[in-house]
Amino acid sequence: MEAPMKYVCILGLLLFVCIGVNGAGECGRSSPDNEAFKLAPCMMAAQDPNAAVTSNCCTQVKKLGQNPPCLCAVMLSNTAKASGVKPEVAVTIPKRCNIADRPIGYKCGAYTLP
Repeated sequence: MEAPMKYVCILGLLLFVCIGVNGAGECGRSSPDNEAFKLAPCMMAAQDPNAAVTSNCCTQVKKLGQNPPCLCAVMLSNTAKASGVKPEVAVTIPKRCNIADRPIGYKCGAYTLP
């Protein structure tokens, strides 16, 4: 009786771990659309390559840039698109912020981070 219960517990633990891993996306438990709101200070810079990039924008991009798949997903999210973000401009923001450890060359859909 003890052995079957042990297997049930192990199976339950494995199921819990698998659900937890599969439940997390590019941005962990937060969706790219939710994370996109954090980049509100970048709105003008994500639409116009000649617009100044604010320090608040750079701070947020640096945080998200530590997770390139999340940064990418945010730039290509429905929220970003609905806000008028131009992905080809948005991918230039880490460079425009002079972030030294930015994910250079990272493929972001059809775009590459410079």
